[in-house]
Amino acid sequence: MKKFLFPVIIVLIVGIFPVNMLIANYGNISQEVTQAIRRGSSRDLAHHFGSNVDLAVPGNDGTYSKTHAEIIIRNFFSDNRPDSFTINHQGSSRDGSLYVIGTYETTQNKSYRTYFLIKKVSDNYFIHQLQFELQ
Repeated sequence: MKKFLFPVIIVLIVGIFPVNMLIANYGNISQEVTQAIRRGSSRDLAHHFGSNVDLAVPGNDGTYSKTHAEIIIRNFFSDNRPDSFTINHQGSSRDGSLYVIGTYETTQNKSYRTYFLIKKVSDNYFIHQLQFELQ
């Protein structure tokens, strides 16, 4: 019985470990992105952009290079200083991506529905899509 149980335990541990690592990695980047939004730090946020990012903020909607997207986000944060950012919902999509939906409150009493999507590309995690929609 012990000879049978040992391989089963090893298979369970090896099978569960990658899933736990995936969840931990997504959790780390999600937390870092959330903190960057709370601080209004375009530089910290852009650190998690891929080479291109789908971006939608008032006045700008499209796919932008990492550098151009950082400039747009810097201007957005400059015009809409952060007061708070709360996560309302998060989960994973069918392709394994992580999405987060939250509310970004500004010091000017504006509220934005915020959405970001994180995808894994070649063992790295990047913000694939980021949206700030005035409520």
